[in-house]
Amino acid sequence: MARSEQPRFFVSSSALEIAVVIGMLLLAIFAAQAVQAQTFTVLHQFSGPDGATPEAGLTMDRAGNLYGTAATGGQGLGYCNLGCGTVFKLTHTGSGWVFAPIYIFSGPDGANPSARVVFGPDGALYGTAVQGGAHGRGVVFQLRPPATFCHAVLCLWTETILHSFEQNNDGSYPAAGDLVFDSAGNIYGTTGDGGNFFGGTVYQLVHANGSWTETVLHSFQGGTSDGWGPQAGVIFDGQGNLYGTTEGGGSLQAGTVYELSHSGSGWTESVIHSFDNDTEGSIPYGGLIRDASGNLYGTTSTGGPGFGGGVYELTPSNGGWIGNLLYSFSNIYVGSRASLTFGPQGVLYGTLNSANVDVFQLTQSGGLWTQTGVYGRTNDGPYGSVILDAQGNLYTTGSAGGPNQDGLVLEITP
Repeated sequence: MARSEQPRFFVSSSALEIAVVIGMLLLAIFAAQAVQAQTFTVLHQFSGPDGATPEAGLTMDRAGNLYGTAATGGQGLGYCNLGCGTVFKLTHTGSGWVFAPIYIFSGPDGANPSARVVFGPDGALYGTAVQGGAHGRGVVFQLRPPATFCHAVLCLWTETILHSFEQNNDGSYPAAGDLVFDSAGNIYGTTGDGGNFFGGTVYQLVHANGSWTETVLHSFQGGTSDGWGPQAGVIFDGQGNLYGTTEGGGSLQAGTVYELSHSGSGWTESVIHSFDNDTEGSIPYGGLIRDASGNLYGTTSTGGPGFGGGVYELTPSNGGWIGNLLYSFSNIYVGSRASLTFGPQGVLYGTLNSANVDVFQLTQSGGLWTQTGVYGRTNDGPYGSVILDAQGNLYTTGSAGGPNQDGLVLEITP
């Protein structure tokens, strides 16, 4: 993965070891404090046939039911020797939760879904599978429940493939980011590879006359003037412009934040921020969120003053953007791969790929951000984002938790 070839400072091996040890001790202290004030509930432990390795976060419907994806498990056909993955639902009942797979992938219909499923304007579920499909390079799919009431134990939904990616022309291997819809119901997403320069794409799917047509809005070139390898989706601002991140490229080869501006003749891409591995962190796997003032927030997965990535803010100013590192994680083994989530009073939640920390909480006071909560278990391997219900409970997945390390779904009550 891309890094700056000319670091601005060097750290001796002994100093690095001390920093790592201090960071691990601090995380252990925070985690021990948090255990006393939180309740972890395992809503489901995956076993393989029902799915495994849930790498994405969850989606909640109006009734409080949860939906998610498992990247492996289910059926092991063809090249899916670990299973091609599943989409699942957790139904919230008065006494708890009932788990059921609602779709099991087999390869030609998609394989290894690594992004969340999201609800479209029509009430159907939409998502991506990073592999499989007609060309083996991933699909965009739609899921609808059975048209009539199902009396069987396993009631699978009906899948429609909206697009199968090829590679050169339209991108390949759709990334782990969410799909997003505009007001007309068109779909926008990213691929981590393919396109004209094999650096990934941003694409649009337009629905007309009963079918979907894909258009590539931008093919990433890499180098110092563009990003490459987007691993997250895109978000809209109030004017209809799109924003996203790339894990590589940029002036220091440490990743970028980009903007796609919409005009009558098409879309124009520009890099609005290039990351500095030493001072900010690098390799931003996670996507962006936006506050009411138009500020953008995201995470880096490595680097920065504490070596473990961090949380950053981009503020619009005089036609440009000012970057600000809000918090740096002091552990080289931590790193965040997920997008952030806003909580009440502007609190930020995120997940860490750590042995002792699943979810972190950042709170702003007097212009400074501090880590005010750490919710940790052991080796759950969270990669996805966090969602909150109306009562403030947190929900996420662990890609490697459970007795068989097949993953689990977690509820955290602060």
